[in-house]
Amino acid sequence: MAEKNTQAPAAGRRTWEGPSAGQRLQMLSDARSIAIVGASAKPARASNFVGTYLLSSSSLRVYFINPREKEILGHPVYASLEDLPEVPDIVDVFRRNEDLPDVAREAVAIGAKTLWIQLGLWNEDAAKIAEDAGLNVVMDRCIKIEHARFHGGLNLAGFNTGVISSKRQKLD
Repeated sequence: MAEKNTQAPAAGRRTWEGPSAGQRLQMLSDARSIAIVGASAKPARASNFVGTYLLSSSSLRVYFINPREKEILGHPVYASLEDLPEVPDIVDVFRRNEDLPDVAREAVAIGAKTLWIQLGLWNEDAAKIAEDAGLNVVMDRCIKIEHARFHGGLNLAGFNTGVISSKRQKLD
């Protein structure tokens, strides 16, 4: 009888598998509100760009979370998720990797439906916390790119393949 490997995965190795494109589309389609945790008032920051895009290109109610800001893009900023006037459907996170488990716990505590961890971030502990509480989880994906992909925003440059890749496509 073979022994079961009980060792943890090697550092940096990804074992968690995220939702399919169809599942991500459904999460975005079902959402009515989003909280951007780690939102920045600085226009050069990704969180600000995502907030700008969502405010102008979606019907989502957008909330900004940052305890050091008062206003972003003309909207009030909340110190924490629990300070919001409603429970957001999606909690979109722009925080350091080591902060992600605590943000996952906050999302669980308020009853959010989806924890969306931005492009470049991956934390399987945070994913486990959220999934164990019944939340959908997306990691290492930009919600702006996904929204544009599913809602026709990518075809503005003449491409709408549904695939985002830097590799040149072979023409037959």
